[in-house]
Amino acid sequence: MAYKLGSRSLKNLSGVHPDLVAVVKRAIEITEQDFSVIEGMRTVKRQRELVKSGASQTMNSRHLTGHAVDIAPYPLSWDWEYFYPIEDAMKQAARELGVALEWGGDWRSFKDGPHWQLSRSKYP
Repeated sequence: MAYKLGSRSLKNLSGVHPDLVAVVKRAIEITEQDFSVIEGMRTVKRQRELVKSGASQTMNSRHLTGHAVDIAPYPLSWDWEYFYPIEDAMKQAARELGVALEWGGDWRSFKDGPHWQLSRSKYP
């Protein structure tokens, strides 16, 4: 079954780096798990709130520069089993498009299943 990004997901991609947008748009075409883009660009105020609440650990977030998105399964679930098919689709899309991508689920500490960002080494 082919999925499509909804209007809210498309709106949340506004201001996000075009290479990351391309990966998300390709991933939705090939994923086995429908997903939504729950957040793209963030304001400094929003980032401060997330750090204060413990939902983020840095004020150096890639969301502030349009180099990151948060993606969640649709319908919404925080169960990791629903993030793995999204991981497969995002990584395949990134390979196809030649985009250096990092997943928060691969981090050793503070694992962040919804978080995807362009590699700092390739996208400073």
